[in-house]
Amino acid sequence: MRHSLFGGLWVAAALFATPTVSQAQFAEPYAIPGRPEVIAPLPTGNPSGNGFYGSLSVLFGTQSFGLGDQTVAVRGLIDVAGFLTGQPGTLIGSGFPALTTDQFGRRSYSPGYQINMGYKFDNGVSVYGRFGQLDRHKYSAGATGPATPFFRNRNDLADSYLTSAVFNFPADFAGPDIETTEDLNPNFPTGNFYGIWNGAAVMDIQFEQGFTYGDLAARVPMFETEYSRVYGFAGLRYGWFFERFYWRTVGTDILGISFPQDVAIYTNTLSQRMYGPMLGCGHEIYVGKRFAVGLDVSGAALMNLAKERVKYKLGDETTQAKRKRLEYELVPNVNADFNLMWYPIEGVQISAGYSFQTYWGTRYMKEPIAFNFGALDPAYNIKAFRYVSMFNFGVGFFF
Repeated sequence: MRHSLFGGLWVAAALFATPTVSQAQFAEPYAIPGRPEVIAPLPTGNPSGNGFYGSLSVLFGTQSFGLGDQTVAVRGLIDVAGFLTGQPGTLIGSGFPALTTDQFGRRSYSPGYQINMGYKFDNGVSVYGRFGQLDRHKYSAGATGPATPFFRNRNDLADSYLTSAVFNFPADFAGPDIETTEDLNPNFPTGNFYGIWNGAAVMDIQFEQGFTYGDLAARVPMFETEYSRVYGFAGLRYGWFFERFYWRTVGTDILGISFPQDVAIYTNTLSQRMYGPMLGCGHEIYVGKRFAVGLDVSGAALMNLAKERVKYKLGDETTQAKRKRLEYELVPNVNADFNLMWYPIEGVQISAGYSFQTYWGTRYMKEPIAFNFGALDPAYNIKAFRYVSMFNFGVGFFF
């Protein structure tokens, strides 16, 4: 039932089931001395009291943003050999930040789905599994060299170029030989603006986030009255945070022409799969007219297997450098699920609800870019609190 917005409804329906659609009754009807038995008009489900059930829910959810703030590129270009400035490594231009990871904009919701399947026994115990997933959401931002803000520029047009501080890269990533008019001067050696990231024309970044979760558990009745029931559940929990940062840099020659070998692509992928035992309890209340409400609260101790994968490669796929690492952390988890359930006909449940999941101590990309090509080690850090907030709408069936 808690497994889906309407997942909890099956319990109300299955446990309150009777042969009639209009009324349902517990095994021991509530009675007051001197008065007739009270027949509680509870929702109906499977008249046999046991069997299979399942539900399908549509999700709309959002989650914490797992990316730090880092400057990707500035305006200008670097005089590598010092032929223009007399000092090698001097930045020519304003150095104004042109692209940062803080430019991805506001957060938004993603659609998704949840599937619940289970079996209820005659003694009221249920075994079930649920699986849910939010679609991967992509945030994007970019910058171009010539199109400066309001087309403002220096007299030497140096701010028409984008530069990032990537170093220790091989000659495969040298970029075009003739990028500026200075490169056409016979007294000026070509390659002074060495590197695809030095004096680039276009840079764009993307950040992708996804979330998947699941439970495999058993649910046991603990206490019940005619209008409410309390139950406990325990089992295994699974969670997966997937995040990928993508950065593309395009170098062009003086004519604005670019080839695949003049494109550099950087990716940073953080995949966190979490497994562990979980324990929880829930409470359902019948509110009348075939409607019921339920609240589930659960906690888990999850082992986080965090895979970090970083890669630089050329656009023509001829050269690449990559690094992988696996980290382990213990991640406490607390979830709360609230559901409103409606039983329009026997064996059918309509549900709507809200789920709030919290995870404590997951990793995030504090600085997603490793500018040192020779030692791909971007900065990760521990995110003390991460949440996933989801609205659920669905339908369930009892067989």
